[in-house]
Amino acid sequence: MTSCKTCAKTPTDWDQAFAAVDYGYPWDRLIADFKFRGNPAWARYFAAVMRSAPWVEPALEAADWVVPMPLSRERLRDRGFNQSSLLAKQLYPAKVQETSLLRVIHTPAQSGLPRQQRLHNLQHAFAMEPLNAAAIEGKRVILVDDVMTSGATLGAASQVLRRAGAKHISAMVFARTVTGD
Repeated sequence: MTSCKTCAKTPTDWDQAFAAVDYGYPWDRLIADFKFRGNPAWARYFAAVMRSAPWVEPALEAADWVVPMPLSRERLRDRGFNQSSLLAKQLYPAKVQETSLLRVIHTPAQSGLPRQQRLHNLQHAFAMEPLNAAAIEGKRVILVDDVMTSGATLGAASQVLRRAGAKHISAMVFARTVTGD
């Protein structure tokens, strides 16, 4: 596995990350269609591409839980679906755990914000559901999102999972922005 220079210099709150494609043409347009134009049918195809990426199948098999990145109530209401949840359900439906990690603060969209603002934007945005938090303790967790740009969202959610006792966290995304590093 390779990592970008920024990732190599800055420790992450996850143990490993998987990305199926670079966030560029044609994937950026297809993701926009999936996420912003109400076309959730893309989840099945994106998940198939994700599963074909190196080391993804063994990671899915080894995981106890596949946890989709939660959306705030406001964003879920506006969009009508959680794209990360749809991806997770296509990746490994029997292992999807949607009731422990919560998005408790509605924040401005991360896209377009510089890295430092992205990090600040997500402070306290995630929490564990107290009645379901024990499901994470000592477990191998795959945290699923559609796109990783700076890693700030995955990092903030991973911190919460780590504090809840997750023993291993893999970040798994469909697309990763190319940073040029």
